Formats: sequence, structure tokens, C-alpha cells
Amino acid sequence: MTEGKDSATTVAELVDRARICMLTTMTPDGQHVARPMAVQEVEFDGDLWFFAYAESDKVGEIGANPQVNVSFSNPKQSEWTSIAGTVEIVIDPAKAEELWSTPLKAWFPDGPKSPGMVLLKVHADTAEYWSGPSSKVVRLLGAARAAIARDPDEFPAENETVDLSGS
Repeated sequence: MTEGKDSATTVAELVDRARICMLTTMTPDGQHVARPMAVQEVEFDGDLWFFAYAESDKVGEIGANPQVNVSFSNPKQSEWTSIAGTVEIVIDPAKAEELWSTPLKAWFPDGPKSPGMVLLKVHADTAEYWSGPSSKVVRLLGAARAAIARDPDEFPAENETVDLSGS
């Protein structure tokens, strides 16, 4: 695992560029469930923030098992990020006000004071990312070179696992 500011900064940049993610929780019977979520507009410092309703399935699943995965995809720039961590259910009207953005009104019509609304704070433990060239030509040439060499490491992409538990 790689540690350090440079790797954590790379993860923060990847999260910022992707914005939409899939939050994966586990049901009481052990099934993984993923649903799209929008990350709130704050600088990634090892924590991710989401809005949810306290009575939602995802909040119930988190209450039973707070271990989650958050995955991001930015195919236009050939970037993928997977973050593993633990979720905390937060009831904090001031923080909700701070994180609030107008597009959330579609799900929370009464704004940051919507009845039953909670915040989900994901404390990231680790992240793994894959980043390749955005040029299709470079990707195709890299794939051909990897196939000829029979070595996937010849594909021009970066893959790193980052320890974020100290963030």
C-alpha cells in the first residue's frame, strides 16, 4: 500500500472529477446493494458526505453494518476509484445547511430542514484507483502492446492502493 500526501491528493482529485458514485451497503441477509449517490461539494479529506432519509433502506443497512464501499467512474478520463470505509449517521442541522446544494431539493423538497433527513459521513480507510490515458488511440496501442507482450503491466495505466485511515 502506498501512503503519503501525493497519493491521497490524487484520490481527492479523482473523487472531485467524478462527483457521482455508487454507494454499496450490505443487507441483513448478506447481499450487497449499490445505489447512485451525489457526493457533496466539499474538498475530500478522507471523508465523503451524503444526504439520506433516516427511514431509507440504506440507512437501516448502515445501522446494521457500517462497512461500505463507494465507487466512482469517470470514463471520459479513464479514471475509476473505489473507496472502502465506515459510515457514521449524523444528525447535524448546521452541517446539513453547510453542505446543502439546490439540486438536492429534488429529493429533499423542504431543503436542509426536510423531516427525517440525516447525513451519512463515510470515513475512508482505503482507496484504490485506476487511471489510464484519456486518448483512445493511446489506450488501443497500449492494449495491443500488452497483448503482444502477454503482460498486462504493459498497458499504460496507473493503479494504486492508498491508505487513508490516517487522513
